[in-house]
Amino acid sequence: MCYVATANLDGETNLKIRQALLETAGTQKEEQLVNLAGKIECEGPHRQFNNFVGTLYLRGKSPVSLGPDQMLLRGTQLKNTLWIIGIVIYTGFETKLMQNAVKSPLKRSKVEKVTNLQILVLLLLLFLMSAVSCVGALIWNKIYLENIWYMGNNGKLVFIILYHNLVPISLLLTLETVKFIQAQFINWDEDMHYDQNNLYAMARTSNLNEELGQVKYLFSDKTGTLTCNSMTFKKCTIAGVIYGQSSFCEFNDPKLLENFENGHPSAEYINEFLTLLCVCHTVIPERHGNDIIYQASSPDEAALVKGAKKLGFVFTTRTPYSVTIEVVSRTLNTFQCFTYTCFSREVLIKRMSIIVRTPAGHLRLYCKGADTVILERLSKDSLFVEDTLKHLEYFATEVTLCIAYTDLTEKEYQDWLEKYQRANQFYKTEFKKLEECYEIIEKEFLLLGATAIEDRLQANVPETISTLLRANIKIWVLTGDKQETAVNIAFSCKLISGTTPHLGNLLGKENDLALIIDGETLKYALRFEIQRKFLDLALSCRAVLCCR
Repeated sequence: MCYVATANLDGETNLKIRQALLETAGTQKEEQLVNLAGKIECEGPHRQFNNFVGTLYLRGKSPVSLGPDQMLLRGTQLKNTLWIIGIVIYTGFETKLMQNAVKSPLKRSKVEKVTNLQILVLLLLLFLMSAVSCVGALIWNKIYLENIWYMGNNGKLVFIILYHNLVPISLLLTLETVKFIQAQFINWDEDMHYDQNNLYAMARTSNLNEELGQVKYLFSDKTGTLTCNSMTFKKCTIAGVIYGQSSFCEFNDPKLLENFENGHPSAEYINEFLTLLCVCHTVIPERHGNDIIYQASSPDEAALVKGAKKLGFVFTTRTPYSVTIEVVSRTLNTFQCFTYTCFSREVLIKRMSIIVRTPAGHLRLYCKGADTVILERLSKDSLFVEDTLKHLEYFATEVTLCIAYTDLTEKEYQDWLEKYQRANQFYKTEFKKLEECYEIIEKEFLLLGATAIEDRLQANVPETISTLLRANIKIWVLTGDKQETAVNIAFSCKLISGTTPHLGNLLGKENDLALIIDGETLKYALRFEIQRKFLDLALSCRAVLCCR
């Protein structure tokens, strides 16, 4: 398992996880490659960075599905490991980097486009006047020039020179000078000076000022743009008991460990809860002396593992087949890992599961995910549901995840594993078949509780958004948070206010109100027959917030 930096491709700063197949993870020396034989069937070259489906046929083994997690793209940077052994799939212009390479369009401002059109019209008028004058001169010369020997022939070039003042060259120079000076004012702006790195804004084009003046809609995501993308584990609820109600920057509630160590009725649930945080993730530990540094593809995963570490449940080692944790500095527990289902764009975007064999030999499925996804998969025997829902409302200003598990019998797992391996062989319909396969096993969950992770707003975000709204710039924000969390964050960054009028007959006009829509509703709003009405509604609002 390793990470790659994809900033050169998609601009994202988060590291992405890449996982070798279990069937090939043992091939770590050149000598082992001698006995490796087979073929790969995969889809043709295309532009989508996050999509790849294929099937690996190793000699003497069952077919294995290949996905984006096994794909290292040209243009990415390898992290956390010094070397890899791989096979090249696409080369040259078939690589995704080259498939997405397009010629940069010429960017011109509206003023420049209008000015260029006017200059073109004036040039055509200049040539037309010169042509008419030239024809007139030829006629006049033919009639009178024979007796006037001292006047020479006047060609078309003479009239172009005579009429050249029609094209305002000096005006163009003046405009460019003004735009250049305006760009310097942007470079000198102290309000845009970043003190930490001593960086000023840099206008790379003289047209920037007039281009910014034309902006009417601003589209933004939340994480990393409005917020710092630096997650902190703040609160949690376990077995109906809430922990971490203080205002510290990080989780700090000694009551949790007291309940765990003093035989509280919820002690076993606390153990399972913190164990799940240590096991169900894709984090990689790196040892630096006596300290462990966690490398994660998303900051929320790292925040949960770090939070469990502060509570004595330390994730220490990962191999392709197991995860080892240290519990309150006393025992080392190794969990044999079988199958991951990760948060992804194609499948199971709202939850992550892992099937493990516990140190006691039991098969267990751990799952964390959005409340809407976990709650609909709970067993009727699950406890603490009502208390957890109340606590989730209290956590509304933070990013929340529900935590649950279920025990599996050997027969259930073997039956499911057979279906899972069959689904892996059909690379053309992999995502749908895998999703159907996961639905079979991910059910009858027992709820353990929920976590709350805080992602602080960037500096001066509320003031910036308030200023943009006053400048009549409409702001549309997309976030994966649930509606309550999204609305609270929107209030805190002044995207929406408590005083919004009813729309009534003002549809199609600019109004001081906000549209809030969740993903499930958006699915219907974007249907062909009503998408135009939805667009009209969105354009009538000064702010649009699309959430989970």
